[in-house]
Amino acid sequence: MDVVVVESPAKAKTINKYLGKDYTVLASYGHVRDLPSKDGSVQPDEDFLMSWDTDAKSQKRLNDIASALKGADRLILATDPDREGEAISWHVLEVLNHKKALKGIDVKRVVFNAITKRSVLEAMAHPRDLDLELINAYLARRALDYLVGFTLSPVLWRKLPGSRSAGRVQSVALRLVCDREMEIEAFRSQEYWTIEADFLTGTRHGLTSRLQVLDGEKVDKFDLTDEKSATLVKARIEASRFSVRSIESKPGKRHPQPPFTTSTLQQEASRKLGFSASRTMQVAQRLYEGLDIDGETTGLITYMRTDGVQIADEAIADVRTVINNEFGEAYVPGAPRIYKVKAKERAGGP
Repeated sequence: MDVVVVESPAKAKTINKYLGKDYTVLASYGHVRDLPSKDGSVQPDEDFLMSWDTDAKSQKRLNDIASALKGADRLILATDPDREGEAISWHVLEVLNHKKALKGIDVKRVVFNAITKRSVLEAMAHPRDLDLELINAYLARRALDYLVGFTLSPVLWRKLPGSRSAGRVQSVALRLVCDREMEIEAFRSQEYWTIEADFLTGTRHGLTSRLQVLDGEKVDKFDLTDEKSATLVKARIEASRFSVRSIESKPGKRHPQPPFTTSTLQQEASRKLGFSASRTMQVAQRLYEGLDIDGETTGLITYMRTDGVQIADEAIADVRTVINNEFGEAYVPGAPRIYKVKAKERAGGP
């Protein structure tokens, strides 16, 4: 018997169905430990020693995992494939080691970017060890969160009554907002006018054109700086006759947008649907964990917290098959488009 630990109970139920009776899948319900909000939780002078606290609910879930490990052969940590997921696996492992619940048990880490049967089984066939670089990145971030917030927040409360808190991210973000606001306040507006004309061709087709040249000179943005000069030019245009001297056509290409990252997904959802960032991520979480399709829970998107734009080979193959079946072979590209990121990318991104 193998014990598998994931983050959410919905995901645990689906994965347990994929893996079968030889596996017990339990949920950690997210993070199981945190730094208590008191002085001394992080000690910079002691090599940044960190003291962790476990609440009662998390302790019960950890006890359930420890109990399930009695008689088990292997513990598989299958939390989310990002920095936080790696950290949760590390926390679970640390607590279980402290409980001495891992004697004689092999511990492996498994990650999958989609909750489908094929993705889960493929990931289970290729386990790995915990990624210490991701764990150290998490610990550094968490220590900075604590040290900056715990140190600066009391100062902020004294100096600016009514203020809530300072933080590693929010304080820097506030600085960026303030700098931008100062730029806006320093901006000096300048009036300018543009002129567009609606024409009808001999076949009564509409054509819209913007004024580009006036008296043989190219019209720049600030050449028409008031209503009077723009009205005079408008009157000249209305009194004139126009003809098409030549038509020039050039081949053009329009490339598809790359797959969504966390930020581009949130931006598009806000622009087109008016969703807040939190609502977008809630919807994406449900799509990732899966919906019931033909009696089987199937994940509909890959993991939504990422800076990566790469597409899995199996996904590319599936898409090409669908295009061929629905539209015909002529619409299947000769070679798939490959997307890459310039920076070194890790699953989980920001």
